Amino acid sequence: MLFWKKILSYLVDIQLDSAATALNPVLNLSLRKGRFYLTTTNAVYSFGDLYDNFTKTFYKVDFEKYKFQSLLVLGFGMGSVPYMLEQIFGQKMRCTGVEADVKIVEWTTKYTLPTLSQPIQLVHMDALAFVEKCTQKFDILVVDLFLDDVVPTQFEALSFLQKTKGLLNPNGLLLFNRLTDTDISISATQLYFEKTFKSVFPEGTYLDVDGNWMLANRAAWV
Repeated sequence: MLFWKKILSYLVDIQLDSAATALNPVLNLSLRKGRFYLTTTNAVYSFGDLYDNFTKTFYKVDFEKYKFQSLLVLGFGMGSVPYMLEQIFGQKMRCTGVEADVKIVEWTTKYTLPTLSQPIQLVHMDALAFVEKCTQKFDILVVDLFLDDVVPTQFEALSFLQKTKGLLNPNGLLLFNRLTDTDISISATQLYFEKTFKSVFPEGTYLDVDGNWMLANRAAWV
């Protein structure tokens, strides 16, 4: 049945489920263009390999040079990041995903994880609590933490960035997704990048990916 729904979703969106949770009062899961499409009132949380801000970023990364083996995704959603890494870029890494919303964990376990061959540990936990307790280190660390279209303030704090830095392997790559779809959000992201992000990552840079900036601790595309 899901196969035929995916086919039909190239013509029209197919609603799979919806929920109201403590973290996300409006949460909708649909099929669009054959991909799981997870949305809130004002934001897209996941869209498979069409989650373009990450797709455009990964096209810039030299995977052959760096040979990344492990991945941490803070704000896992429906697993767009490991999905596109496996399906589009041929990268199968040991993946840990952290997701605070139990309904998203439930949907991801049901729909996304069975489609992937790479080992994935999906953790239902607040991302701040996770980084404070985690003792592992990773080659790629993705920060994709939003409530609707807002990054909660605790994930913009200097202390949070310092903790994520401590979870990176040598030559590890940190990617921090930020909205830049309005003049206000562009100014806020510029200020955050210059005043906070670069104080922790002096070699920090960013990619403008059309409505988002992808902040990085270094340029893995040179």
